[in-house]
Amino acid sequence: MEIEDYRFGRIRIEGREYTSDVIVTPEAVRDGWWRREGHRLHAEDLDAVLAARPQAVVVGTGYYGRMAVPEATRRLLEARGIRVVLAPTGEAVARFNAMQREYARVVAALHLTC
Repeated sequence: MEIEDYRFGRIRIEGREYTSDVIVTPEAVRDGWWRREGHRLHAEDLDAVLAARPQAVVVGTGYYGRMAVPEATRRLLEARGIRVVLAPTGEAVARFNAMQREYARVVAALHLTC
């Protein structure tokens, strides 16, 4: 699943444009990803990510990197043997595309604004 373009509030994946936050798995794109607290990522916000059984997760923290990821959330993923990459969404997109060559199952959870 290649992410072709990202701009504030918009992302194009496999030729389709999305304007809401997304979770990208090897099989599908889930748009309309919503979190309990919009700019804070909690463990319960990651059900779809965990269901995809990733080896690595790339979290896009927003255009300006304003979505906080508490240490407890990161530790939860790492305790399951999942590599975690946190970066502003523009950088996260590049990392996700590159990591697909390293990992069979990499998932991206991307906040598109802020």
